[in-house]
Amino acid sequence: MSLSHRVPDLGALELLLAVARHGSLGRAARELGITQPAASSRIRSMERQLGVALVDRSPRGSRLTDAGALVTDWARRVVEAAEAFDAGAQALRDRRDSRLRVAASMTIAEYLLPGWLIALRAERTDTAVSLRAGNSAAVAALLLDGEADLGYVEGLAVPQGLQGAVVAHDRLLVVAAPGHRWARRRVPVTPAELATTPLVLREYGSGTRQVLDSALAGHGGLAAPLMELASTTAVKAAAVSGAGPAVLSELAVTEELTSRRLAEVPVEGVDLRRALRAVWPRGTRPTGPARDLLSLSRATRA
Repeated sequence: MSLSHRVPDLGALELLLAVARHGSLGRAARELGITQPAASSRIRSMERQLGVALVDRSPRGSRLTDAGALVTDWARRVVEAAEAFDAGAQALRDRRDSRLRVAASMTIAEYLLPGWLIALRAERTDTAVSLRAGNSAAVAALLLDGEADLGYVEGLAVPQGLQGAVVAHDRLLVVAAPGHRWARRRVPVTPAELATTPLVLREYGSGTRQVLDSALAGHGGLAAPLMELASTTAVKAAAVSGAGPAVLSELAVTEELTSRRLAEVPVEGVDLRRALRAVWPRGTRPTGPARDLLSLSRATRA
């Protein structure tokens, strides 16, 4: 049975969260613009789908069961993820009334920018945003060509012709499928081994590739890639399939490491940390929505 048959839809999860907030099915129904009988029916349907009681109903109101409280915590994460998805998807649309044009490297666009856009939308409800995603070199080119108002990159330094500010920090990890020999090692991989082993890598020009090239420059440089792919998702899929070890942002592989579809490979003697930066053309300053997005992204600096 597919996941869609086992997991309640977003409307049902939003209703459960509203019941938790109000302690009343009726008030939750009014908040969401549905009738109380429809809300009761939706809760009962969700309980049948999950096989557990979620809400205790009484004349004094509606109270979550212990299982309901746990499911509500999970539901909150799903709804927050859906909001981030919606913010990112809206920004990708080519809108004629766009007032803020953002360009971001792939890791930032996928894992950090949606949350920043949600925060921006809360502050500037009338601001339309368009997003173009690519590697760090492509982001720099868009800014220098006047096709973006603000950019985010992952490389070692601010690209030529731009200036910027650090908004977060990140670490690259060497990962491999659990069946790969590196995943079973008891001693860390040395810089020389990492440099001479063909890896599954992002393309030249990506921030990930820049950091890795620099880290291994003193150890003979990178071997010819086993595979060279243009997206983080493609690199992850190749690594999960067992094609070979890969180097990816820690942000990008959290889920795969938790589910044990990938294993982190310890490495010694190589600094794979990097700063994530907001950038804009040298000699200018972000204004309006671009300035607000910059402030929001800097406020979440990790």
